[in-house]
Amino acid sequence: MKDIMLENFQYVVSELLVRNKSILDVLSKYQQSNAKVVRSIIKAVTHCGCIQIKAGKQNIPEDASLTDIKKYMDTHLRGELCENCRDIVKKEMGNNMFYLANLCNALGLSLYDIILEEKKQLDTLGIYSLK
Repeated sequence: MKDIMLENFQYVVSELLVRNKSILDVLSKYQQSNAKVVRSIIKAVTHCGCIQIKAGKQNIPEDASLTDIKKYMDTHLRGELCENCRDIVKKEMGNNMFYLANLCNALGLSLYDIILEEKKQLDTLGIYSLK
C-alpha cells in the first residue's frame, strides 16, 4: 500500500504550482531551494553561532573494518540548532521537498516509489551501499 501522506503531498504540489511548469524552471527552482537549505545552515554557524563546524581530517585506522569505520567518522558539527535556526532550516527543507515533488511530477515519477526503492536498496546492500 502506498503511503497516503507522500502521495497527497505530491498531489497538493501539482495542484498548487501555477507558475514554473517548464522543466527548466523546475530544475532551477530545485537547485535554488538546495542552495537556500545550505545557506540557512551556514547562517546558523556564521550569524547565530548556535552550531559550529570543527572540521579536520577523518582519522580512520588502516586496519579498521568496514563495519568499524562508522564509529571513527565525525559530523564536524558542535552544538545544536537554536529554535529560530531550526525553524528556518526546516522551512527551507520543506521548500526543497516541494520542488523535489514538483520535479517528480514533471518527470512522471512517484516520490514514494523513489523512497521505497532507495530503502529497498539500502536494506539489500546494508553497509556495502557506501553512502
